Amino acid sequence: MTYQTDRLRDLVAAELGRARDRTTLLTEAVDDGDLTRQHSPLMSPLVWDLAHVGNQEELWLVRDVGGREPVRRDIDELYDAFKHARSNRPALPLLGPGEARKYVATVRDKVLDVLDHAPLEGSPLVDRAFAFGMIVQHEQQHDETMLATHQLRAGAPVLNAPPPPAPAAPVTGEVLIPAGPFTMGTSTEAWALDNERPAHQADVPAYWIDRAAVTNAEYAAFIEAGGYDDPHWWSTAGWDHRQAAGLTAPQHWQRDGDGWLATQFGRTTRITGEEPVVHVCYHEAEAYAAWAGKRLPTEAEWEKAARWDPATGRSRRFPWGDDPPTAAHANLGQAHLRPAAAGAFPAGASPLGVHQLIGDTWEWTSTDFHPYPGFTAFPYREYSEVFFGPDYKVLRGGSFGTDQAACRGTFRNWDYPIRRQIFSGFRCARTA
Repeated sequence: MTYQTDRLRDLVAAELGRARDRTTLLTEAVDDGDLTRQHSPLMSPLVWDLAHVGNQEELWLVRDVGGREPVRRDIDELYDAFKHARSNRPALPLLGPGEARKYVATVRDKVLDVLDHAPLEGSPLVDRAFAFGMIVQHEQQHDETMLATHQLRAGAPVLNAPPPPAPAAPVTGEVLIPAGPFTMGTSTEAWALDNERPAHQADVPAYWIDRAAVTNAEYAAFIEAGGYDDPHWWSTAGWDHRQAAGLTAPQHWQRDGDGWLATQFGRTTRITGEEPVVHVCYHEAEAYAAWAGKRLPTEAEWEKAARWDPATGRSRRFPWGDDPPTAAHANLGQAHLRPAAAGAFPAGASPLGVHQLIGDTWEWTSTDFHPYPGFTAFPYREYSEVFFGPDYKVLRGGSFGTDQAACRGTFRNWDYPIRRQIFSGFRCARTA
């Protein structure tokens, strides 16, 4: 038991360090002016995210798990995401860049000491290091949010990464997923969050699902066919939003003669036709699917395509199996700063040949965010429960900006259907 506990402590320390390295990269790539500036009313200043991840780490690991004295109780309200809308955060008396860096470093030192002494078993909060895993995922989620802020930032490029791999072979067409039940969600994944639990049977009628996400070239064809001008393809809410927001193309696209340019992290280039379209809202995805004679998959359809193994009937952790992602499986963790073309990760395909369900772009589903049967809020209602209802749509699969610690076949993301500053794309489905 001691050997296993020591290995778990080592894993937690490594994951905490990996998340902090990424936070440091994202916050030190810009000067203090960019750190404190609000780059979009939809996003917090980067310096708020920096101190917020430290504050959450202090609340859960230093105070709750460790039972230690507070580091900075006086700033709790400033970094409570429910008390201050993102648009209002620049007006708060936030910690400055130097102060924020000192604060998160102090908290981390205390957390590593707590980790050395915590039992990692017993109560649900510490069993299998759950609270530590929750904080790792929280920081990585904010790192993806900060990456999205970088995408909205004006100015010269400051982030660099190699291009994603080229496709091994083109991936087109659809796959038939046969009717029948499968195990959705999880009751065994150690760091799964409350909305992923519990595992339950979902009976899904037969359906077809695209082998790859909708590409830039396919989406451009929708635009050229007048898709943004014809209300026939849009829901009532979608058409109202298209008109009110003046949508004519994915966010960051610009006309260039008879083609399109896209700006990614300060670099403007011609779109790559084979790459998945990104920065589209739910309404745009839904309209494209209708124009293509299809629809968006339900959340259960998406998860069955990603996890169900037809040979054994069991649900895997990932499309390729139970092993964690590697660079050969998926485009994750900011290793590349854009989605990869369909077919770039053949090792990550599902048994039925559905590609890139993990990484590249978050994929919109048609399902409202709701609890699974038997859901229990843990360890606090504000993580999931307060968001349940028809206002939010579920996205699945992660993006090129999602870290593997916060991405698995059961992981659920959610957002307003009008949002597109996130790294969102989609694939289509149709009833068999």
